[in-house]
Amino acid sequence: MTDPSRLIIGISGASGVIYGVRLLQALKPLPVETHLVMTRTAEVTLAHETRMKVADVRRLADVAYPIGDLAAAISSGSFRTMGMIVAPCSMRSLGEIAHGISSTLLTRAADVVLKERRRLVLVTRETPLHTIHLRNLVTVSELGAIVAPPMPAFYNKPKSLDDVIDHTVGRLLDLFDLDTGKVKRWS
Repeated sequence: MTDPSRLIIGISGASGVIYGVRLLQALKPLPVETHLVMTRTAEVTLAHETRMKVADVRRLADVAYPIGDLAAAISSGSFRTMGMIVAPCSMRSLGEIAHGISSTLLTRAADVVLKERRRLVLVTRETPLHTIHLRNLVTVSELGAIVAPPMPAFYNKPKSLDDVIDHTVGRLLDLFDLDTGKVKRWS
C-alpha cells in the first residue's frame, strides 16, 4: 500500500519548467505532501524561461532535496509515495531512467518508483525525436512508466497559454486521481 499523501515532483533541464512549477502550485491546496528534486540544468532553464528563482520553486514544495543527495528519503523504496511526475523530462533524464542509471537523485527516485511498481509519469519535452529517443520511450513504457508529452488540447478552447498549461497539469494530476478543478472535460 502506498501513502496517498506524498507525490514526488522532478524537474529536469528540458524546456518547459513551467509544467513542474505549475504542478507544485496546483498541488498546494490539495492534501498532498510534495517532494521536489530539480536538476542543475533545470535551475538554469528556470532562469531562462521564468522570472522565478530556484528558492521560490523550492518553497512551493513541502520538502525539497539537493540533486546530489542520493541518501534522501525519496531514494528509498521504504519511503512510500503515490509515485512521481518528472515535468519536464529531458531526453538525458529519460535515457538514464530507461537504462536504470541513477547518477542523480531525480533518476534514482524515478528508478525506485519503477522498482516499487508505483506510478511514474514522464512529461517528455523534445522534438523532433530520433530513434534512440523513441527506443527509450518504448523502454520506459514497457517498464510501466506513463509517457505524457505536453500536448495541447483545443476542444476546451483555451484563451491563453496559461489555459493550455493548466489543462495539461490537470490531466497529469488526473493520472493520480487528483482533481484541481481546472480541466475542462470533454462533454
